Formats: sequence, C-alpha cells, structure tokens
Amino acid sequence: MANLPIAPRKIAMIAAGGTGGHLFPAQALAEALIARGWRILLATDDRVRSLSNAFPADEIITLDAATARKGDPVGAACAVVTILRGVGQGRAALNRLNPSVVIGFGGYPSLPALIAAIMQGRRTIIHEQNAVSGRANRFLAPRVTAIATAFPVLKKASAATRARAVVVGNPVRPEIRALAELTYEPPAEAEGDVRVLITGGSQGARLLSELLPAAIAKLPEALRLRLRVEQQTRAESLEGARRVYADALVQAELAPFFRDMAGRLARAHLVIGRAGASTVSEVAVAGRPSILIPLKVALDDDQGQNALVLADAGGTEIAREDALTQPKMTQALHTLLTNPRRLAKMASAARSVARPDAAERLADLLEATAL
Repeated sequence: MANLPIAPRKIAMIAAGGTGGHLFPAQALAEALIARGWRILLATDDRVRSLSNAFPADEIITLDAATARKGDPVGAACAVVTILRGVGQGRAALNRLNPSVVIGFGGYPSLPALIAAIMQGRRTIIHEQNAVSGRANRFLAPRVTAIATAFPVLKKASAATRARAVVVGNPVRPEIRALAELTYEPPAEAEGDVRVLITGGSQGARLLSELLPAAIAKLPEALRLRLRVEQQTRAESLEGARRVYADALVQAELAPFFRDMAGRLARAHLVIGRAGASTVSEVAVAGRPSILIPLKVALDDDQGQNALVLADAGGTEIAREDALTQPKMTQALHTLLTNPRRLAKMASAARSVARPDAAERLADLLEATAL
C-alpha cells in the first residue's frame, strides 16, 4: 500500500492488537472517524495481521511488541528489548505520517506506538475496554493526554486515573449498534421456538463446547423440542456436540465461528457466553438476557468484573467456573427459559447499561483532544 503524504491534520493513529476484543472496538472507532473525514492509520503487531485485513485503514503499520509471564525475568527482559525496538519503529512512522493524535486500545501491542507518541509530545488517548484496567493502560495512564473507559467501574486504576477518565462505553460495530432499536420479544410460555445463542471465546471455550450440550440434553423433552440452539464451538468438539444434541432431539447449528453475529443476537431469546468486554457490551446494546461464564484464568478477573456491571443491573446471571456443573446449568436454563417475564426484565435491564453511541462519544473525545 502506498505511503501517505505528511499532513498535519485529520490523521489518527490507532494502536490495537493482541485479540479481537481490542481490535473490534478500534475498528468501530475508525469507521466513525472516517465518516467525519479522518484518515486512519493502524499500528499493530504481527500476531493479528489476519484480523486486521478488514480494518479500514489507509496504512497498517506493524510494530514489534511482546509480553512476558509473571515470574519470568528472562522473558521480561526480552520483552523490554522487543518493545524498545517497536518504539523506534513507531517513532519513524510518526515522523513520516505526522498524525495529530494517537489512541491505544490496551494490550501490549499498543505500547510501542503510545510510548513513541508520548516521547514526541504528541496528543495521546487510551481506551480501556474492561472494568479492570489492564497492565499496559495502567502504565500509560499517567502519561497520556486523555483517558476513556467502557464502564463506570475501573478497578486496579489509581485515584488520579479514575478522576481523569471519561466514560464513553465500548464501541460496537454498526450492525450491532442497530440492534439497540429492536424490541426484545420473549418466547411464549408453552409453544413456539425458544432460541439460545451460545458463543465462545478463543480461550477456555472447551468448557462451553462440552458442558452446554450436556446441560441442554437434560432439560425436559417438551422444552428440548422447542429449542433452536446456535452454538460456536471448537472444531474438535463439533462432532461430539452434534451427537449429544441429536440424541436429545434438539435442533442445533454448530460452527467454530459465526460471521453474522448481529443477526443471531437479534433472534436470540437467551445468550450464553464468556464475559469479555466486547461480549458484555454487545449483549447490553442488543438488550438480550444472558448467562455469562467469566474465564477463570483471566488476568485480574477482568471478565468477572465486566459481568458484574451487567449483573448489578439485573441483566445477566453469572456462572463461575469453580461452581459450575451440568446439573446447575440445566437448572439455570430451565428456570430462565420457562419464565418469559423474567427474560423480558433481564433484557430491559441489560439495555439500561448500554451505550450504543460509544463510537461517536469516543470520536468526540478524540477530536477534542486533537485540537
């Protein structure tokens, strides 16, 4: 792709990578900025080049980045060397492209671009998607121009950081945002389809792939015959899950990945999944009742804290892995799926904490910071 000419205004560098949870909100912001006449640069790492192919950027810049596990001093030293190399690459890119603002979406791939921008005295923003501030954002927060958050709660952050933070929400894709206009219709009490959408994260999805079919198979037959299950599941678990559903007379569509997530959310009566920031935000915007299963090994229990934001409003039931069994999940499913009134109340509660205009709010903050 051809290099951009140097220009002083209306160019934003977005630093994001690591997982889709960081990249998808960044893409939603990019689309909002493009509609306002901005040109977009994406600074990312090699690991997410495949995810970034559809990112609407004039140029994608790959910067070296790394992280290390706690208690690994050799790995930490190597990570520092790699990040410093990425900072040098970032400084060269900033000198060449001269964006008026650099915004990072957390995770170690955002560090090189943000550190380079801070060293050059440029306007900078960080956005924290989770209810717990990540390590990269905790390091950057005292040094950036502005701080944006997805949730009113920001744990692990200093008092100074919380005082400066502007709650904008978590940007969602336009097709998800459109769901905020749709009314939730609960299933009928004794007849008609009951639609359950089960999503899985890239980590720890085996639990959902294997536990949920087993739990659903133990529901009363009259309810099973009404179920229409759409489930993301690991490729190696597909055949086993299909057999369980077929034996239980449950109609189920299974795939490792669903592209039309907006359409599936729109027709779901109940959503079951992990509690990553994007999942929690999308369920809230769509106004769908849910059962959320936070990833047990997530750093600082960020998924558990994300889920609590929705649970405190009454929009979700949280199922912790340590206490989760097939009988408990079967009971939870039966309780919710046979109570349309409760599902409707949960849907309304979920929508009450949604911020469907998060991309526009974050774009407003970016433009104000870039002045």
